[in-house]
Amino acid sequence: MTIAVTGATGQLGRIVIEKLKAKVDPTSIVALARSPEKAAELGVETRAFDYDQPDQLVPALQGVDTLLLISASEIGKRVPQHQAVIDAAKAAGVGHVVYTSVLHADASELSLAGEHRETEAALAASGLDVTLLRNGWYTENYGASIPSALEHGAFVGSAGDGRIASATRDDYAEAAVTVLTGDGHKGKTYELAGDSAYTLAEFAAELSAQTGKEVPYVDMPEEEYAKVLTGAGFPEPMAAAFAGFDTAAKNGALYDNGGQLSSLIGRPTTPLKDAIAGLL
Repeated sequence: MTIAVTGATGQLGRIVIEKLKAKVDPTSIVALARSPEKAAELGVETRAFDYDQPDQLVPALQGVDTLLLISASEIGKRVPQHQAVIDAAKAAGVGHVVYTSVLHADASELSLAGEHRETEAALAASGLDVTLLRNGWYTENYGASIPSALEHGAFVGSAGDGRIASATRDDYAEAAVTVLTGDGHKGKTYELAGDSAYTLAEFAAELSAQTGKEVPYVDMPEEEYAKVLTGAGFPEPMAAAFAGFDTAAKNGALYDNGGQLSSLIGRPTTPLKDAIAGLL
């Protein structure tokens, strides 16, 4: 069975490839990337795969049995890009598509959830065998905020007391590999999140404990937080989006206690303490 992974040079894709290599014959793995030369170091077959070049996609998927479609990184362009991949998968005879969606995509108020909902609908309409991995928040998403927090003595956000059940990319990658290499997953939707949830105040407290530096959490209104992010160098649309993610978290969008992720990977998800240690 040939397994292909889109976005193979991305942060999640690289981990998936490495974990696949430890579980199946590396000759059965195909790394799909916009710049295949960057994927050469992965030690598997590489093929050019640019979402914006539909004519390139069908040839790249020839002979592929199972495809991991890692959601594209360009927010606002995902729906047509994903549709192009779905159409190519059908044309190439791919048997099973595994898609990385977002936690509770059908009901989530996260601004990026709409594109995932549309992609899920397109997959449902395609007639392909599909598995949905509705990934929750990556703990690493907060990594970029740590240097500034340590420098200025405050971890800022607008998530209030919202509880965040995040997990690491390693956890989510392991779940993807379990589904890609196992049986009984076709037609299933998995809501994936960490075993334990925390508030950003608790995140800041753990950061303080590990660094020996007092870094309190400072909560602020969404618009004010967006201005802080803009001042830190984020483009305005990205700053607004990230501030909005926090507000959604305040309302429960990043929380789940179903335990499906740890059940899939057969171990507890990475504790916050260990994740922060890794980030540091």
